[in-house]
Amino acid sequence: MNKTYIIICGIALMLFSSFKTNMECEYAGSNIGFAKTQTELAIAKDDINKARYHAYKALNAIVKSKNQLAICGCEYAGIEMEEGLRNLKLATKATSLSAAKVLLERSLQNTLDGLESLESHELHQSKYDNEVLVLNTLKSKSKAILLKEEGVNTLNDKIDLSLKKYEQSLKLVVESTDCKAAKAFAQNIFDHCEKELLKPDLSKGKKYYNLRTKEITADALLRIPDCL
Repeated sequence: MNKTYIIICGIALMLFSSFKTNMECEYAGSNIGFAKTQTELAIAKDDINKARYHAYKALNAIVKSKNQLAICGCEYAGIEMEEGLRNLKLATKATSLSAAKVLLERSLQNTLDGLESLESHELHQSKYDNEVLVLNTLKSKSKAILLKEEGVNTLNDKIDLSLKKYEQSLKLVVESTDCKAAKAFAQNIFDHCEKELLKPDLSKGKKYYNLRTKEITADALLRIPDCL
């Protein structure tokens, strides 16, 4: 009787944890969706102060989603939203509307990718694997290892795809912005990646993201001529 009670309680606890995780994913999606709308409004504005106003609203929504994403366990969405948050912060500090819009457009792309990742969350590693509901057999263990490896590969592929868009945006900044401003912009991103890579508790996904971003930015810095 006691053994049966313990098993039932264990299953109930796991189901509750799964329910809580799904709810946090929904809350995160709602906040990120609001950030998307506000970022789009910021991009549409022709006044830098109005653009900043909506950028701040988007920024606050992303900050609210951080803990929700941590519980949800969607690592790729977390990576995208951290980068989106950083771009929004830079956009609020930009001194010209054109520079702010480049950063806002980058943040919008991060937000769209984050939402897409949440919608297909079952395709990559979750904080609470479905395998906890499967009997602990050799077959299920092998399946769990296989799913984990596929999840990592999917994550890296998504990061590579996202960074192609970043590479294009960075190229546009280098080609169309004042030399000193472009160099400072790229150097800021490069330095940020270096600092992130020094963190001992960085996840594999974040390590890969920052390493690839650093490499792309280093190439861009080499293409910027010496500023007079």
